[in-house]
Amino acid sequence: MTKSLDVFCEIPCLTEQSRQLGGLALQKKWFKSADKRVIGQYLQKFIDYNSEQFKFLGVQPYIIGSDQSTALAFHTSGFIGSIPLRASDTGKQIGDFVVMPRFTGPDRFEDYIEILDLLGTEISPEFSDSLPLASGKNFRPPLYLEAVKFISSLEKLTMKPWCKFDNVEKILNQPTGQVNWTKYINSEYKIENRLKFPVRANVLSEFHTEYAEIRYVFDICKSELLSANTPQRIKNTLRNKLNFLEERLYHHKPKTTNKLIIGLSESPVVKKCKEQANKILNFNLVDSTAWRVDFSDVFEKFIQHIFREAAKETGGRLYSNFKFHSKTSKHYSWELKHIEPDAIFKKENFLVFIDAKYKSNLYNKFDQSETLKEVHRHDLHQIMAYSSFSKSDLKYGFLCYPSNQIEIKSIEYKNGINKVTNTILILGVPLKKDSIAEAMRLLTNKLIEIERKATTD
Repeated sequence: MTKSLDVFCEIPCLTEQSRQLGGLALQKKWFKSADKRVIGQYLQKFIDYNSEQFKFLGVQPYIIGSDQSTALAFHTSGFIGSIPLRASDTGKQIGDFVVMPRFTGPDRFEDYIEILDLLGTEISPEFSDSLPLASGKNFRPPLYLEAVKFISSLEKLTMKPWCKFDNVEKILNQPTGQVNWTKYINSEYKIENRLKFPVRANVLSEFHTEYAEIRYVFDICKSELLSANTPQRIKNTLRNKLNFLEERLYHHKPKTTNKLIIGLSESPVVKKCKEQANKILNFNLVDSTAWRVDFSDVFEKFIQHIFREAAKETGGRLYSNFKFHSKTSKHYSWELKHIEPDAIFKKENFLVFIDAKYKSNLYNKFDQSETLKEVHRHDLHQIMAYSSFSKSDLKYGFLCYPSNQIEIKSIEYKNGINKVTNTILILGVPLKKDSIAEAMRLLTNKLIEIERKATTD
């Protein structure tokens, strides 16, 4: 993708330190009225001006060097998204800062949608009040991303009857109910019409106005999902669903609408479908503002899915987000009332604790950064705390990080006093659907191996 002239910087998430943007180059392009002799002051002012936006997107800017050699670099977290920026010399809006997914595919959202479809979950973008993005709609979530969510919610809606009372006019042979006497008088002069009364009645039916409006939104989504805007892999995944829904909605004639009204008594399934439909209808009307998506939750559910499938292969059981509650007479305000590993694998009395961390450690294996060391130390202490709940002298825990390739590494920590051994396995998995099969095979073999070792020692 060609970089937009309205983009200040575009880097992947989980970047420990981006390439350096030279202060003089920034002055020449973005801060033209800044004094070159004190460009470092302008860079610091630039960071201060945009601190709230950087914080929203989980970006940490750094000033490197001094005087004429001053430069900017950035650290990104698990968020992707876009934020507008202001210049430090004029205070006026300049280009946008864009954090993109760390995927290798030609489309930045392709793998993301496949994973969400696999996991049966939904992670919606968060928006923040801000200036409109300078790049307009080029760097906001695409329409097909919202269309996929609508199709998922509509599929659930069509599985249940959705009937409403429609006030329709019927011709009856007796004047019962609300008769349109004006219409009757205009035709009753004919003998054959004397016993034909136009009566309005409430009829319970699926063929009501709101379903017709839902059909209208479905047609918009279908058109978008089958267009050139949508990656081919996503089209192939959704084609059968679209054909199925087309058949279910065949007798519903679309009715144009700008907004679906959501009633207070709507069922959760209907309400969710209408809310998503309104997002589709408002897509081109909403100003493009700062937005983000947190991939940490996606990665956690992705790892749980892989371990759940591996548990089936080994005859074990997986407990997801199992809580260990604290018991005390009085809680301090800063005290944790429970701790919660992402998952626990159990087979008979054998336990393995699992924690998923969407962090950049395995993308920077040989980086000497103190920040990376501190992050890993915190993760290590956390998984070892979870492992302490195992009764065995051989304790096991998995720390799972995203990586460019599937890999696993084992580290043993031994207590020389009581001979207790805590084995931490670092598992690297690309956040891509096509990495699941190989990850399951590697993980299944490893679980069998450590189970055998735990039961024989």
